[in-house]
Amino acid sequence: MLKALEVSDVAALMADLGCRARAASQILAIAAPEAKREALLAAARFVRDGAAVILEANEIDLANAQDAGLSAASIDRLTLDPTRIAAMAAGMEAIAELKDPVGTVMAAWERPNGLRIERVRTPLGVIGVIYESRPNVTADAGALCLKAGNAVILRGGSDSVNTSAAIHAFLVQGVQAAGLPAGAIQLVPTTDRGAVGEMLKGLDGNVDVIVPRGGKSLVARVQSDARVPVFAHLEGLCHVYVDRSAELDMAMKVIVNAKMRRTGICGAAETLLVDRAAADTHLVPMLDALSAAGCAIRGDDDVVRRFPRAQVAREEDWRTEYLDAIISVRLVDGIEGAIRHIATYSSHHTEAVIAEDPAVVSRFFNEIDSAILLHNASTQFADGGEFGFGGEIGIATGKMHARGPVGVEQLTSFKYRVHGTGQVRP
Repeated sequence: MLKALEVSDVAALMADLGCRARAASQILAIAAPEAKREALLAAARFVRDGAAVILEANEIDLANAQDAGLSAASIDRLTLDPTRIAAMAAGMEAIAELKDPVGTVMAAWERPNGLRIERVRTPLGVIGVIYESRPNVTADAGALCLKAGNAVILRGGSDSVNTSAAIHAFLVQGVQAAGLPAGAIQLVPTTDRGAVGEMLKGLDGNVDVIVPRGGKSLVARVQSDARVPVFAHLEGLCHVYVDRSAELDMAMKVIVNAKMRRTGICGAAETLLVDRAAADTHLVPMLDALSAAGCAIRGDDDVVRRFPRAQVAREEDWRTEYLDAIISVRLVDGIEGAIRHIATYSSHHTEAVIAEDPAVVSRFFNEIDSAILLHNASTQFADGGEFGFGGEIGIATGKMHARGPVGVEQLTSFKYRVHGTGQVRP
């Protein structure tokens, strides 16, 4: 199995990757849609056929992770099994079948002087993706960038180095089978931290966008040090508000799924807000359901009085992305109180409202400024695949260029094409 290389001259290595990526991006920008489709379908086949190789590599990484004392959430993100590998391949196939965005006319109009103007989608160019733990990001990011006509440089975490290398090898086989350059999808072949620093500098102008996907410290460093644009979110501090108008059975089902389906993902609910007017009817049944599912409860004083098994929440709990089977719970004064709490503590990732009152839903959607808002649905739907994007390279919580799941369309820019008949400007 491939091991991470130890490279003495990291700057030279990374500069070479940047040049290869830029050269590949120029070919991808004009590649036929069918060539990109064929590359992704072939890569998916290689991943399926090579599942045993990927699992063998993953066992090495998991053993190393156990020895290093990684958290349960990190190990869950790192772990692959046949089902997850099949889902990875299916995701690439779904991306392959998406409409090719490159060359799409986004808008067209004619000026009074007869000029015809079109706004047309174009690739971003070269995308650098820096990620931790999740080896499936290797496949997701590679496939999405390729579909959008971009070259990508992938820098996975040291904890997933063997798994990512195995997946990457199959992606390259797929790319080459379709006659596209191997430099279209590159994996940084060293765990040296200097490689990240070189990527953040932009590799001599060869990197157009950086996408970090990992813990808060990684994303904060990228946002602080990057000399190129960044698509990122610091954390997924997601809230669910249960209104007095909520159907109790629905609320119980949604909140348990939002918290417990997978606790280690950024779309997992971390705080439950309950309308004080629904405390007598809704609070204890919901907390019983969470507790029965193995979730620890940390509540404000009112919650603890009604549910003695809860621990008293501290101020830091309202600001914590647990990524674990823990949830903070607060009673609030209706939708007004929920909006106020979310405005104070949210990371602007994903929030959900459980309510039947359309006025409450309207206020929630209009007044809360997060990238994804859901009504009567689990926060765990905060995922590009669930949005029909085929997959995602991450969830962006900023307001420039991309927001929410970053899929194929979000990995494009645009240019203007202006058609004239000899017009000159007076």
